[in-house]
Amino acid sequence: MKIVRIQDIIGSEREVHGPGWTSRRMLLKSDGMGFSFHETIIPAGAELNLWYKHHLEAVYCVAGNGTILDKATGETHEISDGTLYALDKHDQHTLRGGTEDMRLICAFNPPVTGREVHDEDGAYLPDTGEE
Repeated sequence: MKIVRIQDIIGSEREVHGPGWTSRRMLLKSDGMGFSFHETIIPAGAELNLWYKHHLEAVYCVAGNGTILDKATGETHEISDGTLYALDKHDQHTLRGGTEDMRLICAFNPPVTGREVHDEDGAYLPDTGEE
């Protein structure tokens, strides 16, 4: 059994920052669960162009608000507390923070190793098998 407390992640090597986001990686590949599990904070007004070419992601909003633009369809969807979106087709998207910081709970498959940041396409690179 694993017990992980967010207060133990904040300020540790499992808290990773990038332009417009903070990711607190609660479960990683090394934890052996077959997926990784994160708390991600998107500040109000942030705009992120993302494309997880090598990962599937499910995201559940537990606080704040924003929008997600599906670049394939041009549709924009509102995100707020209680909304889940799943990037089940490696969807290219733009995530925008709204009037309040968004607090998102995210699961990635395959799991990330922990220090990934977005490349020029907004993707995490595929796992090379090295930790």
